[in-house]
Amino acid sequence: MGGPRRLLLVSNSTLHGGGYLGHCQQHIQSFLGQKVKRVLFIPYALHDRDAYARTAREKFESLGYGLDSIHESCDPVEAVRKSEAIFIGGGNTFRLLKALYDNSLIHEIRKRVLEDGIPYMGSSAGTNVATISINTTNDMPIVYPPSLQALGLVPFNINPHYLDPDVKSTHMGETREERIRQYHEEPNTPPVLGLREGAMLLVEGDKATLQGLTGARLFLRGKKPTEHEPGTDFSFLLTDSNPPNL
Repeated sequence: MGGPRRLLLVSNSTLHGGGYLGHCQQHIQSFLGQKVKRVLFIPYALHDRDAYARTAREKFESLGYGLDSIHESCDPVEAVRKSEAIFIGGGNTFRLLKALYDNSLIHEIRKRVLEDGIPYMGSSAGTNVATISINTTNDMPIVYPPSLQALGLVPFNINPHYLDPDVKSTHMGETREERIRQYHEEPNTPPVLGLREGAMLLVEGDKATLQGLTGARLFLRGKKPTEHEPGTDFSFLLTDSNPPNL
């Protein structure tokens, strides 16, 4: 097949007041287009994979796509090799990444997406594992993957479900921004894109564009965070070059 990488990295599967993937279904159809007939779903982030697959299958079939769940395959590696498109859903990022390693899927997914050019869609945890590591996930480490290094489809980190500080809250724990700042206190840590719920990042080759209903907050080590609206060009995050003045 071949072609440039194509990624749709969604912050969340369900937006308040809507159904499963309802807020991004038009983006999904535009992203997958008419050439893709079937999507390979990876439900490893949730414990009940059968129920998860039913939810995803119902949604994708309503959009005109067949859906095969990888947990129903006797050979997960071969399922990835034969896939037309991959969708990894949300849940616990540690559980998801461990399962990807346990099933020897890291290399295979990278090859299919970065070399063969098949579309990759992630939501929440599925977006986390698309990045360089899962260091900026919001999830509890309920299991221990062999590494925090993830698929590396993009050379930076994403924080899905990014929450702004509530000035009226009496909660004394760290804000999301403070936790990301702590991450950047470590040397050689990459940029972190905080995707608010309703936001998503579309990557086509070397071009990355913020899409969706809400904005994002970008964190660069040693710099003040910056606010960005839908339509922002984040292509510079895909290269090692210095970012523009933000």
